Amino acid sequence: MVSTLGTQLGALSHRPQRRLLVELLYANPQDDTPVDDDEPKPKDEELELLLDFRHYHLPELEDKGLIDYDRENNVITKGPNFEEIKPVLELIEKYSDELPDDWL
Repeated sequence: MVSTLGTQLGALSHRPQRRLLVELLYANPQDDTPVDDDEPKPKDEELELLLDFRHYHLPELEDKGLIDYDRENNVITKGPNFEEIKPVLELIEKYSDELPDDWL
């Protein structure tokens, strides 16, 4: 086992990271859904969240080996240590209705 409980809990301590990791539980990396170019431009607060995600949350999860992030293609897949945190993510997802609203 490469990651420690402390590493896993650190990754789960931020809501954006929890949401991403739970989404990866059932993600299919072969699903190449195109991005809609007609999407509205993000507002300032949304842009700040996107920047935080790209420059803080993604690198932190990648450093922990929980995700692989292809910056050129903007693709996120499960990292080499993802299986170690998977049981905790499955519990969070299974009991999401019983958790506070801001957990996911």
